[in-house]
Amino acid sequence: MSAGATRQGATLGPSGHADTFARDNLPPRDLWPDFLLDRPEFQYPDWLNAGVELSDRLVEQGFGDHIALIGNGRVRTYKELSDWTNRLAHALVEDFGVKPGNRVLVRSGNNPAMVAAWLAATKAGAVVVNTMPMLRAGELTQIIDKAEISHALVDSRLAEELETAAATSKYLKRVVHFDGTANHEAELDRVALNKSTRFEAVKTGRDDVALLAFTSGTTGKPKATMHFHRDILIMADGYAREVLQITPKDVVVGSPPLAFTFGLGGLAVFPLRFGATATLIETATPPNLVKYIDAYRATIVFTAPTAYRVLLGALKEGADFSSLRLAVSAGETLPKPVYDDWVARTGVEILDSMGSTEMIHVFIGGRVGETRGGVTGRTVTGYEARIVDEDMHTLPPNTPGRLAVRGPTGCRYLADIRQTNYVRDGWNLTGDTFMCDENGYYSFVARADDMIISSGYNIAGPEVEAALLAHPAVAECGVVGAPDEERGEIVSAYVVLKPAHSPSPELAKALQDHVKATLAPFKYPRAIHFVDALPKTATGKIQRFVLRAEARK
Repeated sequence: MSAGATRQGATLGPSGHADTFARDNLPPRDLWPDFLLDRPEFQYPDWLNAGVELSDRLVEQGFGDHIALIGNGRVRTYKELSDWTNRLAHALVEDFGVKPGNRVLVRSGNNPAMVAAWLAATKAGAVVVNTMPMLRAGELTQIIDKAEISHALVDSRLAEELETAAATSKYLKRVVHFDGTANHEAELDRVALNKSTRFEAVKTGRDDVALLAFTSGTTGKPKATMHFHRDILIMADGYAREVLQITPKDVVVGSPPLAFTFGLGGLAVFPLRFGATATLIETATPPNLVKYIDAYRATIVFTAPTAYRVLLGALKEGADFSSLRLAVSAGETLPKPVYDDWVARTGVEILDSMGSTEMIHVFIGGRVGETRGGVTGRTVTGYEARIVDEDMHTLPPNTPGRLAVRGPTGCRYLADIRQTNYVRDGWNLTGDTFMCDENGYYSFVARADDMIISSGYNIAGPEVEAALLAHPAVAECGVVGAPDEERGEIVSAYVVLKPAHSPSPELAKALQDHVKATLAPFKYPRAIHFVDALPKTATGKIQRFVLRAEARK
C-alpha cells in the first residue's frame, strides 16, 4: 500500500465532537487494519449515540418495566435507567461543563452506578475512559496524561487516589463524586435529582470515538485503544447476537471488571442491547459468583478459567448452577481438564473465546453444540483469521503460527507508535500463537511470550499447565521458561496444591512423571516450585510475567 493510502473501512463519517482531540489523535489511516463492514447487521446511521441505544431505545421497544441492572442494593428497570442516566447527563453538561469530545474518566467497581455514569457521559457526547478501582495515583496519572482527561467521575469510596492524581494534574480539572451504594448522597447524585428525565443526547457520529480502553499491559507505558460508537454496538450485534443469542429472559453475571472491554461487553453492553438483566458484583470472588448465580437464577456467566475450577469445587458443597444455560471463558486459555470436568459435572458448555482490548471483544469462540476441550472455536461471523509466519504467509493447517485477524472492529491506538506492532498489511496481530485445523477450528497454543524454547524445542507453557492440572494434587499452576546455561531455557512450573496435599520432593517427581506420561517427555517441568498462590490480575488472569521475573532470579 502506498504512503497515505486509506485502508478498507477507514473513511470516517461526520463528527459531533466540539473537542476534536480523539479524532485528531487517531492513527494515520495507512496504519489502520482493514475494517470489514459490509454485513447488514453492521450498518448504522451516520449519527449514532451508543448511550441512547443501550437505554432509551429499550424503553421505546417496550422493555421499560424489565429489570436492567441489579447490584449493591439497587434494582433498576430500563425506564428507571433511562431516566437516571438522562438526569445525570443534564448534570454533566449543565453543572460540570462536559463538552462533546471531552475525555471523562470513570472510576468505580462493578455496580449499577458505574454503568449509569458511563451511559450518561456517553449521552453527553464524552469519550469515556473506564478505569480499574485498584489503580493507584501514579497509574491514574499516566492514563490522565495520555488521554488528556478533563473530567473524572468517581465512586466516593474510591476517591482518594484519584484526588491525589488530580492535585498535580495538568489536564484533570474537575473530579465529581457519585454514590456507588444504594444511596444518593454524593455530589453528582444530588445535582442530578432535580433534573429532567428527558435529555436530548448529543448528536454524535457513528465514527466518533466513544470509548478509550486502556490495555492491561504488564510493563511499559499504557496503550489506549480507541473505539467508536458503532464498535460498542458491533460487539453485541455480532458475537452476542449470533453466538450467545441473548434474549430478554437472560440474566448475566460475571467477574471481569467493567473497565475491561470483556466485562463491559458481557456485563453491560450485551444485556442492555437485548433487554436482558445484568447482575453486577463489586467483589466478584468465586464464592460471590456462586451466591449470585443461585440468588438471581443467572443464565449466563462470564469469568476466567481459574474461577471455573473454584466453581467446580463449590458444586461438591451443594452449589446450584441449574439455572445456567451458558458459561463463557476468556482472559486466558481454557485448559482441557477444566472444560471436561465442568461439562461432566454441570452439563453446561463452556464457550471458550479469544478476544482482545484492541478488537474490543471476542472474534473467535466456541458455539453451542460444537465445543471441545482444548479447542477455542471458529471465527465470529464478520471476522476473518489466518495463521501466518513472520513474513505474513499463510501456514498449512495444524501448523502453529501467529494469529492474524480482521473484521468489523480493529486496533486503533491513541497517538502510539506501537500501532505498527499490532497491525500489519491490514491485519491485526494479537501476539498469540494458534493453530487452525482443516475445518476452521482454532486452538490456542501460547502467547508469543509464553513459548519456551528448550534445547531447540518449542514448548507451549499452557500445554504443560493443562497436563499438570489433570493431576489430582494440583489446584492451580503457571508454567514459564527459566534461563539455563545448557538448554537455553528449561520448563519451570509454579504449583498451588489442593488442601489435602503437601509439598515434597516425592510429589514434585510424581508431577514430573505425570507430565512425561501425558506429553512428549522433553516438555516436562525440570523445575517445580510449590507456592501458596499465583500472581493474578483483577480478572483472574495469571500474571506470567511475574513468574518469568521470579524464574530469572
